[in-house]
Amino acid sequence: MSFLNVIESYNIDFEKYEEKLSFDEIKKSIYKEKKSEFDYLNLLSYKAGNFLEEMAKEAQKITFQYFGKTIQLYAPLYISDYCTNSCIYCGFSALNKIKRQKLTLKEIEENAKEIAKTGIKHILFLTGEAPEITPMEYLLDTVKILKKYFSSISIEIFPMNIEDYKKLAEAGVDGLTIYQETYDRKIYDSIHLAGKKKDYVFRLDTPERGAIAGFRRVNIGALYGLADPLKDAFFSGLHARYLQDKYIDTEISISFPRINPAEGNFQPKYHLDDKRFVQFICAFRLFLPRCGITISTRENARMRDNLIGLGITRMSAGSKTSVGGYKYDNLPSQFEISDSRSVFEIEKVIWQKGYEPVFKDWHQF
Repeated sequence: MSFLNVIESYNIDFEKYEEKLSFDEIKKSIYKEKKSEFDYLNLLSYKAGNFLEEMAKEAQKITFQYFGKTIQLYAPLYISDYCTNSCIYCGFSALNKIKRQKLTLKEIEENAKEIAKTGIKHILFLTGEAPEITPMEYLLDTVKILKKYFSSISIEIFPMNIEDYKKLAEAGVDGLTIYQETYDRKIYDSIHLAGKKKDYVFRLDTPERGAIAGFRRVNIGALYGLADPLKDAFFSGLHARYLQDKYIDTEISISFPRINPAEGNFQPKYHLDDKRFVQFICAFRLFLPRCGITISTRENARMRDNLIGLGITRMSAGSKTSVGGYKYDNLPSQFEISDSRSVFEIEKVIWQKGYEPVFKDWHQF
């Protein structure tokens, strides 16, 4: 069984569902101990915005119960921006005529040293989707270098088969991040014009292949702005539950990235405003108490600071979204970051909020 079967089993008219939804049903959904997918949908609804304060208080209580007052910090490292996909919303798209860059192993180590100076011990390294430019040998060499400086290594690269993921897991990679971008299959097809990424089902099944291969953590999500935010939030939540139930030894987490300006000047048709963005995070926390929630520097400093305590468990810090950006400037970015504070500044804010910044919670022997 694939999560595709789960998606296809739902035939919901979301507008009509909300029309019939009562405030009493939403209130019950907030406090119900074990929530169904329809409780989750109730909490995602526009009407549930009237209960945001209650949802936030409950989300804070549940987060403390399952995660304590801690926020794990990590940093992303882009090692290549070559890409064979034509995705109309991405700065690294093959459609964009930008100067491409692939780090040498020496340059990877130079960037790793810069990040390690901040105290960060969790690293996420990223590539564009061009396997012939960043083959397995290059990825394994990258892992070998990063292991010298970081206790946890995650990847956000092109989707692979189980056997290739196993090679990376055996080399020391313990986390996988993979976004479906949107669960709306028609829109997915219209915004991915060419390349391997156009295969909706192959991408949809990627988190499962990562879990089967043995990654300790799998992080999923949708990119908000590509399609109806309600539908994407609903199905990404169901996807997380599906993975959590099926792969009980894998830590499942989710991200809620919103589209930021990027090369190509893509203008999103859909908008997820700040209030509803916070509502979605609270709703997800109430639906899946044990799932981690990651917030990147796509969000501005004020938003990220205010989300501490409302459900998030993991934040990027001191991020650069250009290839080798910790050592080299003026290269194209995948997207513009909104929170450019240093690791030290973010650490200070977390302490001021009464939370503990966690630089290391895992060591692979």
